[in-house]
Amino acid sequence: GNSVLQTPPDTNRMTQSTAKYDTYRSAFQSLQSGPWAGDPPWLQSMRQRGWTAFNELGFPTARRGNEKWKYTSVRPLASQPFQVALAHNGTSSVAQSEIQRLGVWNTGWTNLVFLDGRYDAGLSNLPLESSGLRVTNLADAVTSDGDLLERYLTQQATVVDDGFTALNTAFLQDGAFIHVGEGQHAPAPVHLIFVTTNSQQQSVSHPRTLVVAGAGSRITFIESYLNLSGNNSSGNCFTNAVTEMVLDDGAEVEHYRLLHESPESFHVGTIRVYQGQDSTLKSGSFAMGTAMARIDYQVLLDAPGASCSLNGLYMTTDTQHIDNLISIDHAKPHTTSRLLYKGILDGHSRAVFGGTVLVRKDAQKSDARQTDKNLLLSRQAEVDSKPSLLIYADDVQCGHGATAGHIDEDTLFYMKSRGIDHATASRILIQAFAREVIDTVELEPLRDSLDELFLQAIPAERPQLGGGQ
Repeated sequence: GNSVLQTPPDTNRMTQSTAKYDTYRSAFQSLQSGPWAGDPPWLQSMRQRGWTAFNELGFPTARRGNEKWKYTSVRPLASQPFQVALAHNGTSSVAQSEIQRLGVWNTGWTNLVFLDGRYDAGLSNLPLESSGLRVTNLADAVTSDGDLLERYLTQQATVVDDGFTALNTAFLQDGAFIHVGEGQHAPAPVHLIFVTTNSQQQSVSHPRTLVVAGAGSRITFIESYLNLSGNNSSGNCFTNAVTEMVLDDGAEVEHYRLLHESPESFHVGTIRVYQGQDSTLKSGSFAMGTAMARIDYQVLLDAPGASCSLNGLYMTTDTQHIDNLISIDHAKPHTTSRLLYKGILDGHSRAVFGGTVLVRKDAQKSDARQTDKNLLLSRQAEVDSKPSLLIYADDVQCGHGATAGHIDEDTLFYMKSRGIDHATASRILIQAFAREVIDTVELEPLRDSLDELFLQAIPAERPQLGGGQ
């Protein structure tokens, strides 16, 4: 909704916000006149458009009338003077073993490692050069594949989209570029590992990922957002990530996203996908709690036969907050979408789920299903689930549902009567709840490490909870 734009300007708030954005402004100006001065004109003007848009949009702190941000306050994030992470001077400040210890490393994959938003060649392994596949970091791609970047960047995630995308574009300097040529099948999964090192307090990084899958091509890629907290710092950092995907006709993309940063960190992830005819997207989003996380995933099914299946699992505790905003646009007939998201909430945590499926007037024979299920492990945890279907075509099959409840007491009672103690029975049920989503991951090593990750995170002993919704 653009209703926010109609409110009269509050001059007092505007002065505050100008001061608040000073750290971003001075960083932008010094980068522009310094390290970025020699960049190609198209990139400089793209950043400038991002900065101009950010100045107009700012962070979405006004929530009144702003449906997209109704349940999530960005004030804690907006009020902090995050510093743009400094470049690591060539040598890796982090050992390979530290990255591997984070649990999702696989030597058989193509791994691109980014420290505080900057590519680290020493920790990465790129595939052998082949004409049909480009996998490189964005900063290098500016030189090697500038024409493709200029053509595709900001086409799906536009700067006027929202303040976070605008800010990411203003500070666009590194991230990943994957281009799969027509009919090519990427030989190995590509793993993009974004690590916050906490080597400086309150740092912000703006990684950008662009994936272009040519007609009939296939690729599996994973984005992992991790944190080396424990470097004598609080892990209070902000990751503002944007991923753009273009699937040409018949392309098949498997996309996994893992958010496992520190409990104190802030994370905003924006994913924008364009799908051509008969293309297929399979997606799995897995998130462990951070202070505030917002994942905004939009898919445009823009030709007949396009289909997407989006699965998600999130787990929060203490006072953590996660917000998944997903929208699928059935713009053309004979398109299909499946959406299954599940949350496990403990402590005083809060989850927000907004799933919107739009079926446009001419998109007959569209088929859409969405489900959001939440398991509350504590009486203080709270979920706001708002699935919505906007259907303007008459010949469609659509359904949605949302549930929130506690562990089923009858099942617990039955298990205990079979000699299983309360704590073990609870864990088994929580694990079974999570497995429905984890089992959708086709990549076995990833499935195993996710299983392990979520299993470890299940709280050990539960206070006895009564049944009921």
